Amino acid sequence: MTEQHPSPDELIHGLTTLLDVETLDTDLYRGARKDGGRGRVFGGQVIAQALMAACKSTETDRLPHSLHAYFMRPGNEDFPVVYRVVRDYDGGSFSTRRVIAQQQGVPILNMAASFHKLEQGLSHQDKMPDMPDPESLPSEMEWRQKSIDLVPEKFRPFFMTPRPIEFRSMDAAAWLKADKLPPMQNSWFRAVAPMGDDPQIHRAVLAYATDMQLLGTCARPHGLSWMRGELMTASLDHAVWIHDDFRADEWLLYCTDSPWAGRGRGMNRGKIFTRDGRLVASVAQEGLIRVMKAKSGA
Repeated sequence: MTEQHPSPDELIHGLTTLLDVETLDTDLYRGARKDGGRGRVFGGQVIAQALMAACKSTETDRLPHSLHAYFMRPGNEDFPVVYRVVRDYDGGSFSTRRVIAQQQGVPILNMAASFHKLEQGLSHQDKMPDMPDPESLPSEMEWRQKSIDLVPEKFRPFFMTPRPIEFRSMDAAAWLKADKLPPMQNSWFRAVAPMGDDPQIHRAVLAYATDMQLLGTCARPHGLSWMRGELMTASLDHAVWIHDDFRADEWLLYCTDSPWAGRGRGMNRGKIFTRDGRLVASVAQEGLIRVMKAKSGA
């Protein structure tokens, strides 16, 4: 019997439902567990749910323009995440919020977020790099099917699971190989189905997606992969600056680079452009990246 996968619309409904938090009390929210999730909670999920909790405590004419998050402990998929919001400031144009994410009474993430009323101002930006159109690149499922033999057996079900965010890249399978590559990569991404017009949801989905692809950038020069059991990796902190409006269900180009790695940590940066070349977000993250010792014995 052929396995039935959810449709793109069902995947996006599942993602937006996952990211939209439930109000428990004033400034107290609960984030749902990922359906079928096991092990450690994806860091982008915690960031996006924390951002949605902050959004619910802020006037809707103020949109999030930056967030700074610190991961303290890995989240556990066996439990929901509770978010407590502190309203630090509401001024004429800006609002700031602090969010503490916790499970079973223990903090797993602290985040500060700033909100701004949209206004006009001076303008300049970096130029978007040249990149083939996303339609000319293989779909994510196509390259996963072609690369399945490079994936350890235990990871194959996860590897082939359809995702609500699709990435397309010129060297999509590079992280599965042992090649040493420059510490940079460019990938198109978008939600796999329309998401409606709520700008807060689009910004939350972008925050969710920024934790994909990023940390692996600092491993590229070393030809090592967590999937082969060569690396232990984890996000330590994560910052996102949202510069302008965009839609997360339209193609966005994520350009990442890693200027430094050492002392068991790696620094990664990202720029996100719309298809017409507007720079709409910037990202920075430092992550844990430790070389795993080979296990001895027959």
